[in-house]
Amino acid sequence: MEKIASWSIWFAVFILYSFSQYSNAKIIPRFPSTILRPESLSFSSENELYETKYFTQTLDHFNYQPQSYKTFQQRYLINSKHWGGAQKKSPIFVYTGNEGNIEWFTQNTGFMFETAPHFKALLVFIEHRYYGKSIPYGGLKKAAYSNSTTLGYLSSTQALADYASLIIDLKKNLTAEDSPVIVLGGSYGGMLAAWFRLKYPHVAMGALASSAPILNFENIVSSYSFNNIITQDFKSASENCYKVIKGSWSQLEKTAKQKGGLELLRKSFRICKNYINVDSLEGWLQTAYVYTSMTDYPTPSNFLNPLPAYPMCKAIDDPTAGNDTFAKLYGAANIYYNYSGTAKCFDLADNSDPHDLGGWQWQACTEMILPTNGNNEESIFPVSQENYTDRARYCNYAYGVEPRPNWITTEYGGHDIKRVLRRFGSNIIFFNGLRDPWSGGGVLKNISKSLIAIVAKDGAHHVDLRFSDKDDPEWLKDVRKKEIKIITKWLTEYYQDLSHLSM
Repeated sequence: MEKIASWSIWFAVFILYSFSQYSNAKIIPRFPSTILRPESLSFSSENELYETKYFTQTLDHFNYQPQSYKTFQQRYLINSKHWGGAQKKSPIFVYTGNEGNIEWFTQNTGFMFETAPHFKALLVFIEHRYYGKSIPYGGLKKAAYSNSTTLGYLSSTQALADYASLIIDLKKNLTAEDSPVIVLGGSYGGMLAAWFRLKYPHVAMGALASSAPILNFENIVSSYSFNNIITQDFKSASENCYKVIKGSWSQLEKTAKQKGGLELLRKSFRICKNYINVDSLEGWLQTAYVYTSMTDYPTPSNFLNPLPAYPMCKAIDDPTAGNDTFAKLYGAANIYYNYSGTAKCFDLADNSDPHDLGGWQWQACTEMILPTNGNNEESIFPVSQENYTDRARYCNYAYGVEPRPNWITTEYGGHDIKRVLRRFGSNIIFFNGLRDPWSGGGVLKNISKSLIAIVAKDGAHHVDLRFSDKDDPEWLKDVRKKEIKIITKWLTEYYQDLSHLSM
């Protein structure tokens, strides 16, 4: 019997359910969970899409202790099919890798592949340290993840320095020192792209930061914004759908307390026989709602899971379910977890990590403190407040570390961003779709003539970076055209400057 893993690594917050002292916490997932499957592509083999290479990377860029000079093999993927070459100073587009296997992100970033012929660009996708096959300590994940000392080299600052070192070395080896670099990324990768442009302007002359919540720190935006957007997404799709989900939590709790209630829930939701409790079931459902909202794409997709276009309320509003709330909820979850129809039951206890995403738990315990757990009376989720104390207690329990909620804004900024960056930053595109719950922490207004916000009312999570589809709506086509036009302008200015300086 085939089983489907429901959740195992919960990003930005954690699986507090696993610890009895936190049993009352209601936690929902954020960045992608471990149940994801890569986009299915039409390429006959990976060699048509990219070539895999490795770079000998420094473990610690910022200290000069003996262990700092240790190295590891960092994976990057490269596609030179359309590159115009170093002699023509053709551009290099670099994807700043996210919290996971770089192949998965590469296979879901069609924008780069589809624009490469136009720009005659070399494509490079760099894997983030501690993810995929880019593991320090001899490539042994067990060793690299063994304790807070070995994990201590996993941070955004070290990752950005990795990218800078690799890009500089690659350009030197290709004799392409004059080829301009544009960095691109989505979600956490988009945050890294924006920060890279600000921190390493001598390495990258522009950045496309898609769905990058760089303002989702230290109360710059409300901790309620994430779930408020999810709530509005469901409301706008269907008022009935919103009401069914909002009213279901008390019914789940009430059923679980009844004699035989857990068994009824297990059967209603096709949960595997090995394990069930109501907190896990609620987390499983919340995961589906959050990620369905994030990936409410206008065409069928396979980024997080195989999904139809606009999947949010199809099952809940299906009249064949009648008035059976659990049947409606099961139908919604089944679309998210089992649209392909292969699963016979859902395993709430599965702890696998097939896409190597587990390092985010450490990052969310140290610097990536993104408050997103607030729920007001109107929320589709039960009323709650952001609870930093629970997070800090868990992080101390798991790693013996205290989170640093102010570090990201200290290192990269964020407060009063318009005043700060208009005199400092340049050449960054911030794309946000307003149906994406992360858009609440994004840059939604232009900061200057070259710090540009592109906002799509109906857009979802980094939808602009996806492969194009014949059924893409006009607004999405227009977004990509704007991005291409802006990048073209940057490159034109770069070549003009290069020409004037060489005279």
